[in-house]
Amino acid sequence: MDDGGPKNIKSRVRLALRAERAMGLSTLPIRLRGAGTDIPRDAPVAPAADVAPERATPPATAPAARPVPAAKPPQPARKPAKTAVNLFGAATASDFVMPSDPFTSAVLPTDGKTVALQTLDATYVKGCTRCRLHESRTHTVFGEGDVDAQIMFVGEGPGENEDLTGRPFVGKAGQLLDKMILAMGLTRQRVYIANVVKCRPPNNRQPAADETATCTPYLVQQIETVRPKVIVTLGLPATQFLLQSTLPMGKLRGQWQAWRGIDVMPTYHPAYVLRSYTRQVREAVWSDLLLVLDRLKLPRPGPRAE
Repeated sequence: MDDGGPKNIKSRVRLALRAERAMGLSTLPIRLRGAGTDIPRDAPVAPAADVAPERATPPATAPAARPVPAAKPPQPARKPAKTAVNLFGAATASDFVMPSDPFTSAVLPTDGKTVALQTLDATYVKGCTRCRLHESRTHTVFGEGDVDAQIMFVGEGPGENEDLTGRPFVGKAGQLLDKMILAMGLTRQRVYIANVVKCRPPNNRQPAADETATCTPYLVQQIETVRPKVIVTLGLPATQFLLQSTLPMGKLRGQWQAWRGIDVMPTYHPAYVLRSYTRQVREAVWSDLLLVLDRLKLPRPGPRAE
C-alpha cells in the first residue's frame, strides 16, 4: 500500500483540519508539502470515525482564583469598660470610679443630694485606704453645708482640729473663713465646704501628687452632686487641681476661671491670710469675694472680713 501518495496525504490533512475545526482553531490556508496545492482549513472534509487530532486541545484558561484573605490572628479578650459605680449598690472604695462625662445625670432633688452625699461618705470615704494618708488619720473629713448651695468653698486638706473633729475648717483658719462668709452676708449653713483630700497630711504639709490623684474623685462627686454656681478655691493646691494650672497664686487669684461649666474664683487660703496678716492680702481676698457676690447678683454688704 502506497502511504505517501498525494491522495493519502490530502485525506490525512482533511482529517487534521476537521479535528482543528472541532477544537475551534482559526481557519488559515495551509500549503501541503509535496502536494503542490493549497487547501483551506475550512474545506469540506469527509466524515471519518475514530480519528485522533494531531494537536492536543489547549487547556481552558481557568478564571483567576480570588485571593483568600489571611486569617486574622486571635484577638485578646476586651476588658469590660469601667463605668461609674452606683453609690447605692454594693462596691468597695477601690472600685469607685468617677463618671467620664460630668453633669450628664439629672439634677437630684434636695433629699436625693443628701442621700447621695451621705452614702458617698459612709460607704467610700470613711473606710478609704487608697493612699498612705489613712495611716495617721483620726477621722476622715468629708465636708458639710447646704447641698443646694450656690457657693462651694474648696480647701486643700484637713488640719489637726479637723482631723480630731471630722469637720472641715473648724480651727483658726476655719474661724476666719466663717468671718469671711458672714461678711458676704451669708452663713456657714448656706454654703458648702470641702477639701481636696479627706485625710490630714502629716504635719499639715501639702498633699502629694499621688495623694491628690487618689482622693479627688470624692471631691469631684461632691461637686457634681451639689452643683454650685460658683466654686471658691482656697489656696494654691485646690486651685491648681481644679484648673490644672501651674501658675502661682498671685497670677490666678481674682481672675474668673471655669471648671466643667462652673465658675471658679481662686483666692488665698485663710491660713495664708493669718500668716501674712497684711492689709494688702486681706483686701485682695475681700475683692475676690465681692466678685463672687456680683456674679451671683447678690447684694454687696458693707463690712469686710478682718
